[in-house]
Order: sequence, then structure tokens, then C-alpha cells
Amino acid sequence: MIVRSKAPLRLGLAGGGTDLNTYCDKYIGFVLNTTISLYVHCTIEETNNGKIIFESTDIEQNLSVESKDYLELDGYMDLYKGIYNRIVKDYIKKSLSFKISTYSDVPSGSGLGGSSTLVVAIIKAFVEWLNLPLGEYDIARLAFDIEREDIGIIGGGQDQYAATFGGFNFMEFYDKKRVIVNPLRVKNWIIDELEASMVLYFTNITREASQIEKEKKDLLEKKDSVDAMHEVKEDAILMKEMLLKGDIRKFSEVLGKSWEAKKRVSANISNNEIDRIYTLAIENGAYSGKVSGAGGGGFMFFMVEPTKKLKLIKELNKQQGEVLNFEFVKDGSKGWKI
Repeated sequence: MIVRSKAPLRLGLAGGGTDLNTYCDKYIGFVLNTTISLYVHCTIEETNNGKIIFESTDIEQNLSVESKDYLELDGYMDLYKGIYNRIVKDYIKKSLSFKISTYSDVPSGSGLGGSSTLVVAIIKAFVEWLNLPLGEYDIARLAFDIEREDIGIIGGGQDQYAATFGGFNFMEFYDKKRVIVNPLRVKNWIIDELEASMVLYFTNITREASQIEKEKKDLLEKKDSVDAMHEVKEDAILMKEMLLKGDIRKFSEVLGKSWEAKKRVSANISNNEIDRIYTLAIENGAYSGKVSGAGGGGFMFFMVEPTKKLKLIKELNKQQGEVLNFEFVKDGSKGWKI
């Protein structure tokens, strides 16, 4: 049997960082995000050769081991091992024989929630293959537990829930890992206008998100950083309201304000190249913009008057990065059998 799955990557529109447990356990976190037409893909091929094979074709990593009910976590392809360990321990109670192949539409460390989306895509493939009784909240929570607790990668929770649910969501993060996902009924014309007003730019700078999140987690013990995160959270509420009303101009203004607040959380959220690209974008018609994700590199997105969009794209494509076309997508992770 062959099973395939895919899970969409996300743009963090507002509130990123308030989903870190250091913050939301004390203050409650609010995050506004949406999924886009860039994906992580997974294929599981059932075998009977007594082997477990992991293959990440985009980063050219692979591993082949004898089939057993627990795979030791040693720093190499631990996401794959961690998922397998949980599936066996919690649901199947026996070893499996199979090959997993994955790839992402964007590079690792791009700020679109790639590692968490990978986990969701693989879990979704296992759900389809083994007929596991897992709904959307179950898949997202399992992905979170594997990544954050079993493997110990520092980060928030928005990525797992975005990849699983899909669409525009306003998420609430509470203590004890309690999450509420509020799907937003954004009118089609507003989605079209937002798409027409947005430029997605890959800086060609990849970074280790967990390192930035670790620093951010430590800094959230400091009053200045906490105050900045409070502002980021309030901006998420305002941007949700502007999005639902279709006030893209006001949405853009709050986005710019929120980016300035986010930079006050940590000195590593931005850098000279990001600041230069941001200034260049503003000089060429952008209202505002921000880095998607933890910061330090990856993707940036900019809000611009649609009639000035092409001019901005041309200027950005002269830089070391590139503009990517995308659409907003409403569906979360999908799986199917062949």
C-alpha cells in the first residue's frame, strides 16, 4: 500500500511568540495566521522487508534501520524517529516495516513553520495508513508533544495547528497546553484583496528557528520584552478585526507597528540585511511588512497597493533573494491511499 499526504505552510500574520509557553502560561497568547499554497509532502510505502527507511529528498538525508518498536533519538532525523516512536507506543503497540519519503516546497529554516508542518504531514500519512482515530486537535497536539516534549525542540504551538486546520485562524494559547482554534470566515473578496496586496519574498537567509525561540523564551523573563509581546498580542486582535472588515490599509498599518514591537523582543529577530530589504520595500511602495516566523531570515512579506505591486516585485528580485507567487488555501493537512 502507498499513502500520501501534504500539509500547508503558514504565514504568521500577527501574535507570533505569544504561543511560547513562557508567555502564554502566564498571560494567554493570541496568534493570527493563514496557510498558503506551499506544502510539505509525505509518502509512506508499506513494505515486508523488516526495514524502516526514512528519506528526506530535499535536504538529502536518509536512514535505514532494522524494524523495531523504538528508535533511539541521537540527533539524526529525530523528527521521523520521534513520530514513529509515538505511533507505535500510543496506538499500534508493535513494530512496522515501511519507507517514508518527504520533501518541502521551501528550504528548511524559511520561517513558514516547516519542521512542524513536516511532523503534521507525516502524522497525517500514518493516520490514513493505519486508520488511526485522530481528529484535527488530536493531530496538532500530538505533533506539538513530539516536537516540543519528546525531542525537545523549543518553539510555540501555532505551526502545528495551522498546518492541521488550514485557512485563516485566530488562535488562543493558554496554560497547560490548552489551545482554541477559531476559524475566521473571511469573505472571498477580502481574501482576494489581501492576496493582491501582499508580496512574499524569500531572503535567501536560512536560520535555526529553535535558537531564536530559545533566546526569545529567555528574554520573556525581562519586563521590556514582555511589554513588547503584550503589544504584539494586542496587535493580533486589531489585525483580526481589520481583516474581517476588509480594511487592508489599516491592517497594513498595524502590521508595521507590530513588526517594530516584535523587534524589541530580541536583537536577533532582525539584522542589517532584513532592515535593508525592509527599507527598500518601503521606498518602492510597500506600506509595511515583517518577517514570518521566529525572525533572523527566511521569508518576509510586504503589504503594498496592488497597482504598485509589480514595481516592488521587480526591485526585490534584483536583491539576493526572490519573490514567490502564492495563494491562500483553506484546507489543512490531507492524506489519501493509492
